[in-house]
Amino acid sequence: MAERSHARIMAPLRVRLGLSWRVSLTARILAVNIIALALLAGSLFYIDSYRKELLNERYRLARSEAEITARALAGEAQPRREQLLRTIGTGQALRLRLFAPDGSLIADSFALAPPSFELIDPDSEPWLQDAARLLDRGMDFLLGAPPIPDYRDPADTSARAWPAIRAALANSATVIHQQAAPDRTPVIIAATPVGDQGEALLVTRNARDITENVRMARQTLAFIVGGALTVSILLSLFLARTIVDPLRKLVRAAVRVRLGRDRSVIVPRLPDRRDEIGLLARAVSDMTGALRSRIDAVESFAADVAHELKNPLTSLRSALESLERVDNQPDLRRQLLTIANDDVRRIDFLVTEIADASRIDAQLSRTTFEPVDMLQLIHALVAEREQRGVNAPCTIAIAHDGESSAMVPGDAPRLERVMQNLLDNAVSFSPEGAIVEILISSGDGRVKIAVSDHGPGIPLAARERIFERFHSLRPAREEFGKHSGLGLAIARTIIEAHYGRLIATDRLDGKSGARFQLSLPAWEPEDEA
Repeated sequence: MAERSHARIMAPLRVRLGLSWRVSLTARILAVNIIALALLAGSLFYIDSYRKELLNERYRLARSEAEITARALAGEAQPRREQLLRTIGTGQALRLRLFAPDGSLIADSFALAPPSFELIDPDSEPWLQDAARLLDRGMDFLLGAPPIPDYRDPADTSARAWPAIRAALANSATVIHQQAAPDRTPVIIAATPVGDQGEALLVTRNARDITENVRMARQTLAFIVGGALTVSILLSLFLARTIVDPLRKLVRAAVRVRLGRDRSVIVPRLPDRRDEIGLLARAVSDMTGALRSRIDAVESFAADVAHELKNPLTSLRSALESLERVDNQPDLRRQLLTIANDDVRRIDFLVTEIADASRIDAQLSRTTFEPVDMLQLIHALVAEREQRGVNAPCTIAIAHDGESSAMVPGDAPRLERVMQNLLDNAVSFSPEGAIVEILISSGDGRVKIAVSDHGPGIPLAARERIFERFHSLRPAREEFGKHSGLGLAIARTIIEAHYGRLIATDRLDGKSGARFQLSLPAWEPEDEA
């Protein structure tokens, strides 16, 4: 039940992750870099809070200015009031209007002195300001800001045209309103009672500096984000090119190798790259080379198998065809039957060896190595051979340095097969009464085993060829077809699968004969863990 629940939970996650795997690597690199910049661009929206703080500060300033001016005007004579309105309006860039209890206009600072500010006509500004206002509207729309009413001087000069005055007189408190000038800059309106006679003061300010500061901040941040976005895209494309292009070359080469249409396909090794892409390219190139070598080896092996089987089959067919024509010659008939039996045995022997040679790599790749005492294995093998009489007419002598263990990690039956092949080879080449020496030594983390005979030895040019499949240098006295030519090839394959080495050399004492030396890694106590 728990497993099914876990599967239900993980299934949507696999779907979501799977969608990203379908997107090209270039798109993902761009997306990762642009997402970070998009988060930075999101800070443009936080400038709105900066604008609100500036407006709140101006609201507090407008309230203070209106209330201080109202207290200064209360109880003063008209000439003094006009002087105060003219001085404060000009000095603070305000428009001050004083209304009587009946709502009529008593005094206007713009009529008493030149206007301290002027609302700008947007048609007179350059197109950059139009773009800035369009950006302001876009940001307000994205942020869901409430609409701001437009500011217009009413034709009616009485207090009835100003809702802020009515609210201030009704609540006996200062009221702040905001409207938008024609160029979309804020116009802050403050209305407050003057004294207790029902008079009212209206203070108007065009806070253009707020819009300019906010636009400057947005512009600076937009330039930074735009520049960073451009650099990021260029770097992403460069990064994608340095990663994706080599991978695409490798993919194309791998596809051509898979199709096998061109044997001369060269997998790029990218020697100038020292990063993971270069390592991958060289690994794929080496893997392709190894694969081709393996394919060539399989094809060559198949051709060799066909050739090796063709000879005994031809002999067998000839013997069987001749057998039909020798009914009256018993001796010749027996000779032909003997040849046919020998050919059948040779074919059976070859098929067995070929099957073993074909399976050995796959079997060893699945084998778990265990500690093998090579000294004990060799003694048991020699004793078993003595019992069967296959060592005659030679004597096998075993020597061990006695200084360390001969334990190696491996597969005991396969290692026994190696020693069996080496001993068969040494006995077949040694003269009657000769001694085949086996020397076992250990050191430097390796176990070395040397098998030496007193035969004719191996020519220097043939010391590697004898390990090739179906290549054989057999003694002249040996019965034809007794060996398949696979023994040494199988032995080297087994040793290499055990991370060892098998070579052919001359005897160390200078006498006639061959010496096969194999080296295997020694068993370490931590291997068991």
